[in-house]
Order: sequence, then C-alpha cells, then structure tokens
Amino acid sequence: MSTLEQLTAQRPPRREIVDAHKEQMRAQARAYRLRELRESLHLAQSELAAELQVSQNRVSTIERGDLAKAQLDTLRRYVQALGGTLNLEVQLGDETFKIA
Repeated sequence: MSTLEQLTAQRPPRREIVDAHKEQMRAQARAYRLRELRESLHLAQSELAAELQVSQNRVSTIERGDLAKAQLDTLRRYVQALGGTLNLEVQLGDETFKIA
C-alpha cells in the first residue's frame, strides 16, 4: 500500500486545480456566513427573495457561494436587506482601491 507521500511523488498535485478548489471552499464559507446572518434575522430565503424581488433560487445560489452568477446590484440589495453595506475593492499589487 502506498503512502500519501509516495502517491504525491508519483503524481504531484496540479497547483492551479488545488488553488481553484481552495478558492471555491473560501467562497462557500463566506456564503455560509451570509446564510447565518439571514437566519439570525429569522428570515426565510423566500421572504428575503420577495424583498429583493428575485427568485428564492437566486438567494439560494448566493448562499451556496456561486457569486459569479449574481449581479452586483442583487448582492448589494441582499446585504442591505440584512442591515449591512456592500464594499467592493480592487487590489492591484500593494494598492487597494474602494470602488463601491
């Protein structure tokens, strides 16, 4: 039976795949936090969806971390409905610019 080290030596992990999985996991963790915030306000997905004038499925998509499909305005309204403010930043090298 092979050890993990032996398997890794035989077939090293592809860094880009590992990085993509890590980013996906981070997105899911951030999105789960949005769900926790919504639930702490005793709001169902359907109630929040009605307030945002989007489908319940759209709220579910956001809370699963699939933000690539979400429009910026929908995210902004989602956060505002929870009582927060959405901040959008661009990072270029060592500089960070707030753009929204």
